Parts: sequence; C-alpha cells; structure tokens
Amino acid sequence: MPRSMSRTEREEFLAGLHVGVLSVAAGDDRGPLTIPIWYTYQPGGTLNVSTGPGTRKAQAIMAAGRFSLCVQDEQPPYKYVSVEGPAVIEDATDAERLELARRYLGTEGGDAFLAATPAGGQIMIRMTPERWVSVDYSQG
Repeated sequence: MPRSMSRTEREEFLAGLHVGVLSVAAGDDRGPLTIPIWYTYQPGGTLNVSTGPGTRKAQAIMAAGRFSLCVQDEQPPYKYVSVEGPAVIEDATDAERLELARRYLGTEGGDAFLAATPAGGQIMIRMTPERWVSVDYSQG
C-alpha cells in the first residue's frame, strides 16, 4: 500500500531533477493546458518556471493567477509529487536562465542553449506551493 511522503521527503523529491508537467486553466471552453516543463525548486522556496511572456502557458497563468505542477519517478517503485499554488511573474535574470539550462543540460549544453536563445524578454513564473499531493510506492 503506498503512502504519502513527509514534508521533508516531498520537498526533497520536488527539488530533484525531473521534467515537470505543468497544468493551468485554459479558458471556459476547453480543458486545462498541460505541458512538460523545466523548473527549479529549493525546499521551502518557490517553484520557478521560465518562459516568454507571449507563450500560451504564460498567458494562461497570468489569467488564472495560479497553476499546478506534477513530477514523478517513472522507475519502480513509483513516486510522485503534485503541487498547486498562486503565481507571481517577474523578469527572468540571465543568471536564473543559466541555472535552469545547466540543471537540465549540464554546463556545456546549458551554456550553448542560452547562447542560442534570445537574451532578455523572458519571465520567471514563481509559484508558492499551497497544496501538495504525494505518493511513495516504496513505503508501506
């Protein structure tokens, strides 16, 4: 029988390297927008996502004021953490964008990725997790 993770376990799991699946309300006439995304998170802090201000996800988050993100371990025994909360949108710094790119692509790949993308104009969407759902199938 699976169990919910402790606060420390779920925060450490969320801080680990996973591709997140972001979901946000997309309007009255359609289901939620659900897409894979890179993110950063430090236990006790905000969950951070960088994107362009004109992207569909940015526009939907601006309209809804909040979003959800789910991360999982696809290898048995399965685990996942899902968080939901309000979003604050700020300009992304080059240092934040570099940290995010290096997190997923390593130093060389992250540097190359950032060099190939336009500088400036990116936003950082910061979510303060309010609601958590977690499952750990390795326990219980």
